[in-house]
Amino acid sequence: MRIRMLIRALLMIVVTIFFWALTSPSWALPQEALASTSRAGSNEAGQITIPARPATPLFKSQQGKQPSQIRFSPANRMVTLKLRIEDPNGYFIPDIHPDNFAVYEDGVRQKIVSAEVEHAPVSVALLMQMGGRYHELNQILGTEVPMAAQALLDVLGRQDRVAAFTYASQVKMLAGFNEKRENLSGIFQQTGTPGFSEANLYDALLQTLNFMQGVSGRKAIILISSGVDTFSKATYDQVLQAAQEGGTPIYIIGLGEMMRGRTLIYGAAAPFAHINWDSVDQRLEKLATASGGRAYLPETDIEFPAIYDDIMENLRLRYVITYISSNPATSGPRRHIQVQLIDPQTGAPLKIVDSNGKPVTARVFVQGSYSPGAAVGG
Repeated sequence: MRIRMLIRALLMIVVTIFFWALTSPSWALPQEALASTSRAGSNEAGQITIPARPATPLFKSQQGKQPSQIRFSPANRMVTLKLRIEDPNGYFIPDIHPDNFAVYEDGVRQKIVSAEVEHAPVSVALLMQMGGRYHELNQILGTEVPMAAQALLDVLGRQDRVAAFTYASQVKMLAGFNEKRENLSGIFQQTGTPGFSEANLYDALLQTLNFMQGVSGRKAIILISSGVDTFSKATYDQVLQAAQEGGTPIYIIGLGEMMRGRTLIYGAAAPFAHINWDSVDQRLEKLATASGGRAYLPETDIEFPAIYDDIMENLRLRYVITYISSNPATSGPRRHIQVQLIDPQTGAPLKIVDSNGKPVTARVFVQGSYSPGAAVGG
């Protein structure tokens, strides 16, 4: 018995050392070798390889336009650009080095001072449907909405802020931005199964957009909703225009697919069977696109964590490029900006491939101009 125990202990030590070696590359290679290996693998001869990603985007809508940010400091003519770079499926492209950027201002190439990735803290207004006209669908809300809200808490950082609201016939604030994070989980679990009520989605969205007007920094509304509106005073066109002009992207988690399944269970005689879920989902997608956000239509709650990862990557990650403007003036007309990704040795377009070596087309999201002395975007 003692021999067996000794052998088992030795095996555990060997396994532990083996896995430690796998997860601790600095144990196996000097730091200089690691650095050169990393550079060669990610950006060799003007090429970068991005990590494996899903073949299709998680969101269903077209990506809406989000403002990039351009700031100009008259004191030293420093220009700061904050921009997104994505693959065709909307995923952030990492590992783009400073010398891969070519920035042109009014056609003149600028000398880049620095380029780095920013992980910005976010302020999120979480708007959740908690009421409707149909008991069976309210049961889904009572189960899935608290679960979706809890999944959001799992991806937030220490500096992120959340204000939580529910809506039925009226909007109810559950927590403001100053609410302690440890209290939010309990607040979400106390929502319960909603009763019969109206579901005034458009009114609730307008109110939440107005609430976010005074919020600075990187911000968004996350809407968890069936997408059905029963008795709002506001029209869909009004809320669509407000979403387009509000400056706050709306990320929508539509519960229509889950509710469509409940319709199949109860059959055509169910009082909610007349709902055109395709039309409801299309309206949600259009709202998300107009605001600069994304719409997700999960079939099960298993998808919630991946959805929030996608939202947070899209919302918080930006490349930040700084340069000293070659234009000596500190005021004047708007200046036009162009950003290209290049091979620094040849000046040719930067080659980007996926983990299988397949070429990837990068999309650079940057506004086309700025006014000296003004801060543009958010």
